[in-house]
Amino acid sequence: MNRTSMPVRCAANLVGLLLLASTCAIAQTQQVYRYLDTDGRVVYSDKPPPADARNAQAKRIGRNSIETSELSFATQQAQERFPVTLYTFSCGVVCDTAQGLLNKRGVPHTVVDVAQGDGADRLKRLTNGLEAPALQVGEQVATGFNENKWQAMLSDAGYPKTPPPRTAAVGRASAPTTTDTNTTQVVAPDAAPKGSYPQ
Repeated sequence: MNRTSMPVRCAANLVGLLLLASTCAIAQTQQVYRYLDTDGRVVYSDKPPPADARNAQAKRIGRNSIETSELSFATQQAQERFPVTLYTFSCGVVCDTAQGLLNKRGVPHTVVDVAQGDGADRLKRLTNGLEAPALQVGEQVATGFNENKWQAMLSDAGYPKTPPPRTAAVGRASAPTTTDTNTTQVVAPDAAPKGSYPQ
């Protein structure tokens, strides 16, 4: 047996053990190995290198991720920093158009009906008045429906100008979630009553 091959094998085995130990320690990333095979070719593999491999290196590759949320990343960031609340009531075309603007743009928002429960008190505390519809984007508030002003507020907050692509089957709307009895409901971007078109 050749004396020089024994230390090389021991070193290769030690490297292999260290690579294996580091693989077990890192659960969130995938381990990939780069090494030279016996013919001098560079090999990348997710399996530990063989004992006769040269220049073995462990590479960490972050996990692949697929966005499963219906909201885009930009919308999620804007929603976290500048949540949107619509204060409205059954005022007809104006209130329907106001909510339709948010739905068309794909903005997740909370709806407060000022005609029910403490909705009027909440609007009065916010605006010192009872003019609805009113839009709150983070700390900014606009009373009365003004499409240009509302669009500018949403853009300034970072909400995308176009809604995310629809992933649900056409004709099926996700049900709105009630978070406060009779006064507040969280509306999904493409939620609409069954059988109707999203506004």
